Amino acid sequence: MKKLLNTLYITSPDSYLSLDGENVVILDNDQEIGRIPLHNLEAIVSFGYRGASPSLMGGCASRNISLCFLSPQGKFLARVTGGVRGNVLLRKKQYEVSADAGTALGIARNCILGKVYNSRWVLERAVRDHSMQIDVDKVKQASDFLQRSLNNIEVCGDAAQLRGFEGEAASVYFGVFNELILQQKKDFVFSGRNKRPPLDNVNAMLSFVYTLLTNMVASALETVGLDPYVGFMHTDRPGRVSLALDLIEELRPVLADRFVLTLINKKMVTAKDFTKKEDGAVLLSDSSRKDLLTEWQNKKKEVITHPFLGEKVEWGMIPFVQAMLLARYLRGDLDEYPPFFKRSKKIKFQKEENKNGCISV
Repeated sequence: MKKLLNTLYITSPDSYLSLDGENVVILDNDQEIGRIPLHNLEAIVSFGYRGASPSLMGGCASRNISLCFLSPQGKFLARVTGGVRGNVLLRKKQYEVSADAGTALGIARNCILGKVYNSRWVLERAVRDHSMQIDVDKVKQASDFLQRSLNNIEVCGDAAQLRGFEGEAASVYFGVFNELILQQKKDFVFSGRNKRPPLDNVNAMLSFVYTLLTNMVASALETVGLDPYVGFMHTDRPGRVSLALDLIEELRPVLADRFVLTLINKKMVTAKDFTKKEDGAVLLSDSSRKDLLTEWQNKKKEVITHPFLGEKVEWGMIPFVQAMLLARYLRGDLDEYPPFFKRSKKIKFQKEENKNGCISV
């Protein structure tokens, strides 16, 4: 159970929610484990199947408190809201901003700053921890290029140019990704990103984990009332969760990529966990996919300090925090959207903080 900002997160799948007077009561196996006054909340998010009492649903609806249900894996299930609340206005604002090239560019730029910064953090972490096992000069050159990319992105005023800087940075980052594979080098060779279908073991894992992360972010956006299909950088297409793809960018390196590298380097996956199809596509076997999902759930439970909030947060909650921060920016509560920057003593990134504590890069 985690109260974050003005949202109460219920992370135990066995918890049941009920209403007692003006309080939401959290029950686990019929034992009360928590009680929160409703007037402190603007939303409740429950990860589990046991649900909530009709009286609590009605109480939340009458008080304009969003009550959202997700599966334990983070898939959006349903949301209970009152008759008229901020969600309609929030989505209207989202659509307006999406159509405003200048404002949309500002959000997209911050997302890409987060992606490139975090990509560089991954490389610098490898240099720090594994200098005897990697080509340090090669990785440092890539890191230096990403630093120059950050400087270019910061002052970029054109969407096409931003995509160009992002593409160059991604190419350089993945150009040294194979250096970060320290074990099982014969079975896990990475020579570049490929997808639809993935053609090697590493890309098969990356594509699968990216899908998991995209679903997490899409559910988070639904939870806070944003439309995951209308983005600010990725173009709108039928069935494409463009906004989720925008927000996933900053989380790919530090959450998804690092997770895949850990599984390989700790030999938690091996070559026998993959199958190759006639068309060259490489896929995870059913049993290995289940094992990976178990490790992914464990990863999501790891606790970090959120760099913007300064609070202890589980990795699995980071997409919901970022979605909430984006919603608050769109409502006018923040001067700009603060992307997720993985902090490190080894990496310095110039920033200023305005009166709202919003990062300005």
